[in-house]
Amino acid sequence: MAPSAPSIASNMSSRAITPRPSSYRYKSEKRGMTYNIMLVGQSGLGRRTFLNTLCEREVIPPTEAPNPDTANVADPMKFDTYEINLEEEGTRINLKVIDAAGFGDGLDNTSCFKQLQDYIEAQFDEVLVEESRIKRNRRYRDHRLHILIYFIAPTGHSLRELDVELIRRLGEYVNIIPVIGRADSLTVDELATFKQNVMRDIDFYKLPVYNFCWDESDSDALKENREIMDFIPFSVVTCDEVIDNEYGSVRVRRYPWGTIEIDDESQCDFVLLRYILLNSHIADLINYTEDVLYENYRTRKLEVGGFAEGEDEEEDEEAGNESHAASAKKQE
Repeated sequence: MAPSAPSIASNMSSRAITPRPSSYRYKSEKRGMTYNIMLVGQSGLGRRTFLNTLCEREVIPPTEAPNPDTANVADPMKFDTYEINLEEEGTRINLKVIDAAGFGDGLDNTSCFKQLQDYIEAQFDEVLVEESRIKRNRRYRDHRLHILIYFIAPTGHSLRELDVELIRRLGEYVNIIPVIGRADSLTVDELATFKQNVMRDIDFYKLPVYNFCWDESDSDALKENREIMDFIPFSVVTCDEVIDNEYGSVRVRRYPWGTIEIDDESQCDFVLLRYILLNSHIADLINYTEDVLYENYRTRKLEVGGFAEGEDEEEDEEAGNESHAASAKKQE
């Protein structure tokens, strides 16, 4: 069984309340932290309510009922963008969320993978072009994706070919965190078994999901991150309703047989996941994107284009030597 979420969240909270003066969060408190998230998953897995619950406000209004005459026709995938200003423990977050609406809804989803990869690469290319400018734009807004939340259908069995292919193709470009959408459709035992099956498939296919333990320099954080890894894939239950009880206002999802409090960490992993995304691991996700994923992409791009840094340095050195020799010969 996985360890209980409350102990991890409370431990991380106690360590993250006061940021160090040199920390990424501290430097971003006044100017705001740029943070980009993408939501990917088939329709009906709760992406809309997830975003609304994550931001604790209505970002995406309820959708209208589909036309029965065209309900069997899948719309092509598109990118819907939402910008939200949040404040978490004194830190301003300029959050940009890209919702990949229509992913996986068709019979042939090959084009969806290419659209997603092209979008992510385009954000990397923008930064690469900006870095090459003689005079850079000080107000440039970084659009590189820092996290991709992938919603897995609660089949109760294992990953589908669609899931495997997406993680395999995009894992080298973006931090992927898999979550189980509509986890409340599974019993406690079914959910535990499904999580084990998903992790078995991730290990078997060597799928590149985000590794919370990538930075081993902090032993205390490493211990917590290893515990967090036991929760992958995170079980998510979201809602649009708030009710009052004897303890105050709580967010719930109602059923004919009762309610689920989504902020109760014994019932789902949403609270822990939110704390990870918007608080404790935001700097790690940004740093890994900039220092590892982007740098790997930049190296590949320059090498393919014949502009590898090592070659440039050798050419500059040879040109300098030839120029020096020519100058010396002219003086003679």
